Amino acid sequence: MKFYPPVFEAKGVQYRVNGNEILKNINLVGKRGENAAIIGPNGGGKTTLVRLLLGLEQLSGGEIRIFGKTRKAFDEWFRIGYVPQRVSQVDMQFPATVYEVVRMGRVARRGLFGRERPEDVEAVEHAMAKMAVTGLRDKLIGELSGGQRQRVMIARALASEPEVLILDEPNTGVDAQTQHRFYELLRKLNREESLTILFVTHDVGVIAGDIQSLFFVNQTMLSSDTPAEVLSCSEMSRLYGIDAHVVHHTH
Repeated sequence: MKFYPPVFEAKGVQYRVNGNEILKNINLVGKRGENAAIIGPNGGGKTTLVRLLLGLEQLSGGEIRIFGKTRKAFDEWFRIGYVPQRVSQVDMQFPATVYEVVRMGRVARRGLFGRERPEDVEAVEHAMAKMAVTGLRDKLIGELSGGQRQRVMIARALASEPEVLILDEPNTGVDAQTQHRFYELLRKLNREESLTILFVTHDVGVIAGDIQSLFFVNQTMLSSDTPAEVLSCSEMSRLYGIDAHVVHHTH
């Protein structure tokens, strides 16, 4: 049997800014093929942790490995698709079509100055088909609804044919029906294509039914377990420091 290292592995991760400790003693293992989530209160450091995993911020201490390599040695960033927070809330006057936006995602795979090849075109078309935005290809991104822009931005991330998809607060500004379709699409990608998915969210209920691993972060790693354990009312009350009642959204 072939051994596959974890997608992400953080050991004793610390992050400080001007002497202020933003994150401390973060330990987590992100397994291949999982549907996982990082949850916690607003301002708890969830987005900062993702930026550290992606090499967008510098560690103050500890170690991060990506696909078994140290973060410094890892250079195959096309293997990770990233959809940042509020990315679907684009400038309404941004003069690019859906096809052009999704095509931008292919740059991570072929390089900034690489010539476009037939396989690049095919990957862009495939990414648009996965997210059901092929029929919008010639529309300007600013003409789309929030839910449509959301799917376009995920298609852009998928254009590099990643093995991991990271979504930071993906449902910001979209309605419940759009959320339902969105989670159906992601569930299909995870189950049928073994795409590893990592959500970042403060809304616990929306991801409860689909997640295999759950990491609760509030400056430090307070909990790392299965959703059934973390999402109990007693555990959520302990983690959030309030009398919590967990409501599982249907989607």
